[in-house]
Amino acid sequence: MHIPRRFLTVLLPLLFLLCGNALAHPALWQVKSGNSTIYLFGTVHVLPNDTDWHFQALNQALVQSHALYLELTDDDQANMAALVMRYGLDTAHPLSTQLSESDNAALARAAQVAGLPGGTATLQPMKPWLAALTLTVAPLMKAGIDPAQGVDRQLKLQMTAAGKPVRGLETAEQQIQFLADMPQALQLAFLRDTLRDTDKDVAELRSLIDAWKRGDVGAIAKLENDELKTQEPALYQSLLVQRNTAWAAKIKDMLKQPGTVFVAVGAAHLAGPDSVQAQLAKLGITTQQE
Repeated sequence: MHIPRRFLTVLLPLLFLLCGNALAHPALWQVKSGNSTIYLFGTVHVLPNDTDWHFQALNQALVQSHALYLELTDDDQANMAALVMRYGLDTAHPLSTQLSESDNAALARAAQVAGLPGGTATLQPMKPWLAALTLTVAPLMKAGIDPAQGVDRQLKLQMTAAGKPVRGLETAEQQIQFLADMPQALQLAFLRDTLRDTDKDVAELRSLIDAWKRGDVGAIAKLENDELKTQEPALYQSLLVQRNTAWAAKIKDMLKQPGTVFVAVGAAHLAGPDSVQAQLAKLGITTQQE
């Protein structure tokens, strides 16, 4: 099983590695109905601080928009820590007791590579999904990734500074529950996949950030969605299709009100045959790429 790396950004939005100074031109879409306009923009949660991802059409869309919608807005540290305590810990079943001898050996190696204080002891009270997240995120933090550079956070700061409201399509608790509600067997498969793919993360992330910079929606879908859809169709439906469908319904309701709104969600949600745009098309709503 392979879980796309975007699903590892639910708790700690630290994802993309340094990819060099470049002028990015990510994909942007427009939806119009009467006096209503909605812009759809795919985001990544961390960028190098020398990446210029603003371009004229994007800047104009942000100026014209009277509100910003993100996946969630309640991702402050205190709230996330409380949610981790509620959904991510199981002290009655130490992680090592759920793994084979070879898995435990791989866990020890991964903890060492990640530089976790206390090694595997840090992971023992965690449920498998949280351990997988921790082992994916920790090396990126060790590498000095700056979460303040995330596109979502920069958009939020920009719109707040302009005195415009910023709202969430979901809550942090809902996002965490997508992972916490996975069956135990799937959580363990998720962890084992993380242990196997530790060495692949850098290459995958670089490919993904490069595709985002180019606005290459096809490449994003291939990197993020295709394997999950094939190997874990139930998880694909839960984490991607169902959420995209719900967001499309919300966007349809937004179109009933006059004005302009900017909606920014993870780039993979705007890629592939089950994208938000595809769900909107099922509702008779056309999107146009800018």
